Amino acid sequence: MTPTTLYVLLIVFVATLIRSTFGFGEALFAVPLLALCMPLRVATPLVVLLSITIAATIVAQDWRSIHLRSSGGLLLPSLAGIPLGLLLLGSPYETFTKIVLALVIIAFAGYSLLGRRVPELRQDSLGWLLGCGFLAGVLGAAYGMNGPPLVVYGSMRRWSAQRFRATLQGYFLPASVLAMAGYWLAGMWVPEVTRYYLQSLLAALPAIALGRAANHRLHGERFLRYVHAGLVLVGAVLLAQALRAAA
Repeated sequence: MTPTTLYVLLIVFVATLIRSTFGFGEALFAVPLLALCMPLRVATPLVVLLSITIAATIVAQDWRSIHLRSSGGLLLPSLAGIPLGLLLLGSPYETFTKIVLALVIIAFAGYSLLGRRVPELRQDSLGWLLGCGFLAGVLGAAYGMNGPPLVVYGSMRRWSAQRFRATLQGYFLPASVLAMAGYWLAGMWVPEVTRYYLQSLLAALPAIALGRAANHRLHGERFLRYVHAGLVLVGAVLLAQALRAAA
């Protein structure tokens, strides 16, 4: 086992543990770090393959906790948001859009961390489902970051840690399968991706189990505080990327 393989396994283990515990966030951690030792066109489909594995395992284990109406209601408008996200790639407004989105994400999550209560949705709201789902599609296509709008919706629904994690996987599983199909059609699912993926399972599978155990220990406001802290981190990274591109 080479040093590169050990490095990849370490990154995959931590990224999978994050995703399995909170339901999102592994791509933000894994893609830039994996890109230090492999081409980005290998790292990105590798992370999507791992996303399919994580989501499928969680769905198989905890399907009873999935809020199917919410996951389906978020997925459908995401498909409509993908074309806009693709148009943003390389457009003159890409950096400006990143900055605005980052500031909105940080403001929403920071507001909650300061002890303020964000709006509560006692039942699914068509407007919020359409809005959050559409933005997830835009962000996913443009920046590979579907998660933030989904997390915003889940936090407003006040789902338990277990329902939050499971419902997000009900969204991520079909979304990741569609993304991987796109990579395959684009010729990006190469043997190197498959080789790294099979090696990564040595780290990913135990991390999924550990993450599930950790998730089941999280409850109520404590869980939401962790989620909003993660959102602030996502927004900060997105803002840093945008400012670096503008410099």
